[in-house]
Amino acid sequence: MNVRVLRIELRRSVAPWAGAVVLTTALAFLYLVDAAWWRGTTAWTAQWTSMALWTRALLGYLWPLAVGLGALQGLRDHRSKVSELLTTTSRPAWHRAATLAGTTAITLASAFALLVLVGAVQVLPNTKYTHLGWLPISLVGALSLVAGAVLGMGAGRALPSALTPPALAMGAFVFTALMHMSLGTEPNRVSPLSPAVQEVREVLVTLSASVHVGQTIWLLGMAATGFALLVAATPRTRLLALTPVLVGAVIALLVLPSDPRRMYVVDEAAAELVCDGPVCVTKTHQARLTGLAGPGKEALRLLHAALGGQAPVSVRENTAVLPDGATPQWYGKTVLFDFDDDIIAAAKGEELTWALIAKGMVPGCTPVGWSSFGGDQFAQTVAVGWVLGDLRSLPGTGSASLRREVDAEARPVWTELKALPRAEQLSRINAMRAAALSCKGDAFDALKGGAPR
Repeated sequence: MNVRVLRIELRRSVAPWAGAVVLTTALAFLYLVDAAWWRGTTAWTAQWTSMALWTRALLGYLWPLAVGLGALQGLRDHRSKVSELLTTTSRPAWHRAATLAGTTAITLASAFALLVLVGAVQVLPNTKYTHLGWLPISLVGALSLVAGAVLGMGAGRALPSALTPPALAMGAFVFTALMHMSLGTEPNRVSPLSPAVQEVREVLVTLSASVHVGQTIWLLGMAATGFALLVAATPRTRLLALTPVLVGAVIALLVLPSDPRRMYVVDEAAAELVCDGPVCVTKTHQARLTGLAGPGKEALRLLHAALGGQAPVSVRENTAVLPDGATPQWYGKTVLFDFDDDIIAAAKGEELTWALIAKGMVPGCTPVGWSSFGGDQFAQTVAVGWVLGDLRSLPGTGSASLRREVDAEARPVWTELKALPRAEQLSRINAMRAAALSCKGDAFDALKGGAPR
């Protein structure tokens, strides 16, 4: 297809509109909806992998749109009543199909590339960790739009009805919705057949290589079926045209992992630690090490002065990725933290030292993916006050009413604790830490002198 043919096809087809609709719809979602893709370390403009995954997540809406627009393009000859005329020309049917499919493929791929470019321009100044591990995620995303559109064209040519485009778009949307629901509940081998991915919850998580390979095979089979349907002229050849997508699905299901833990995996290179003495962050967040090193070392010094030999000796970003509902795992000699933790994310300057002390004393036992407010926050406030010698409101507590509630619960316990002999204070603090680190007791009850529950 030369440039002249491309220009003519762009003028007489819906291909430019398809690309424009996909791009503007995606940007509208990203910029007009205040959602999770703007928050924390997993924001779509914060890291390369997060950007690639968030743009893929939008395919739950964009892919059905591409399928429907492709079907509309496939109806063009039927609407113009030139189908029989074109079959009498000497130009091969596959040549005409390649021109039609190629034009739409170029515009949709370009639209998705522009979407990724918008994200890349914003990611570049926000991170020092540059890598190419995100590229397969975006390439498969672009391929899914192209394959969906080509399949829609073939279906539109094979079923020339005004109802075909909306029916295909709705069917594609139902398919992606069902696959998304299965990803969030019980992921299985079929779940990754959806071009969309689940929401980004962990900055260190990426798609495995087997998912990339399996999805590519499935999408190539889908595109091959769409192209074959564009060329097919008889019912028999149209039935045979379904072979590639069926074969592609079978091979893909053999390649795709059945274990959910092998679909989304930890990016080992991103999780590699970068350290300044005893304070370490992942390579993903190495730009934040400078601001963390001073408060981290000061927190370790204060914890050692208060706890002696029982104090943590290092501060490290938590690289464990646990499933939703799992109980966190903590270690007494290491202060594990997450940049998305409420008190860490809200801390600035000296408050970051307080927040790290809080995480070292009472790291929190709320199950992964859940939120809670109560005993852990009260215990953290008392513990930090005990280390610093003065009761203070921790960052990230929330509204003024919540801060008053924390103070009302924590101050009497702190006052009672400080009035005890030093040995008894240490006994209660050690009981609190044992309950907090094991997540098998109530840390706040231990501070009050009660038996851990």
